[in-house]
Amino acid sequence: MTVPRKAIIAITSHSAPFYSDGRVNGMFYTEVAHPYQALTKAGFEVDLASETGSFVIDDYSLSEEFLNEEDAKVLKDPDHPFSVLLKSGVYKASELDTGGYGMFFASAGFASVYDYPNARTLQAIAEDVWARGGVLAAVCHGGAIFPGVRDVASGTSVIAGKKVTGFSTEGDRIAGVLDQIHEDGLKTTEESAVEAGADYVAPPEPFGPFSISSGRVVTGANPASAHITATAAIEAFEKL
Repeated sequence: MTVPRKAIIAITSHSAPFYSDGRVNGMFYTEVAHPYQALTKAGFEVDLASETGSFVIDDYSLSEEFLNEEDAKVLKDPDHPFSVLLKSGVYKASELDTGGYGMFFASAGFASVYDYPNARTLQAIAEDVWARGGVLAAVCHGGAIFPGVRDVASGTSVIAGKKVTGFSTEGDRIAGVLDQIHEDGLKTTEESAVEAGADYVAPPEPFGPFSISSGRVVTGANPASAHITATAAIEAFEKL
C-alpha cells in the first residue's frame, strides 16, 4: 500500500500553571520546530494540529539552553514558514482528513501527559496512519499518546511488545515535576508505556540525544532527540 508523503505533527493543547514559579506548561518549541524542519527538507508536506486547535508555547522551551543559533533565528523571524504556520496554520484535529497522512509525529512538552492520553481525535488519526502502513513517531513526553492508539487487528496499543523510549520518570524527577504529575493523578510517559505493554528503554543520559526505532514505531527521549527522532522516522518511512 502506498502511503502519502505527508505528515501531521501533533501539538499539545494543554496549558496550566505547572512549575514551582507559577509559570504554565505547554508546547515545547524545538520538539515541533526540529521535526518540521527535518520533514520539510525531506520533501514531506506537513500539517500541525492540536486536539482543540489551540496551543501555548512553554516559556522554558524558549530559554537559551534549548535553542541553537538557527532556532533563535527562526523564532525571531515572523516571516519564516514555520513561524507563519504556528501563527495561523495550526488545525483543530477534527478539521483534518483522517486518511491523508503517511506519518504521525507527536511533539511534546510536560503538558502532553495531561491531554494526549485523552486526545481521541489525534489518536484516531494515528490509528489510521498505522492501519494503512504508515509510521508513528513521538519525542519526549509525546509518547503519552500511544497507549491510547490501538492496533485494529490485535485490539492492543500500537506500542505493546515494542521497544520504545521517551522522557523517563527519572528525568521528570530531576526536572522537579514528578510530584506534580503524580499529584494530578497522571502517569509519566515511561509509566504509561510500561502499562501499555511496551518494552521501555531509558536513555543512557536523561537529557542526552537518544532514539529507538521498532519497525514503524520511532521514539525519542527528550528535547535533544527531536531532530534525530524525525530523521529516524523518515528512514523508517523510506523502508515502507
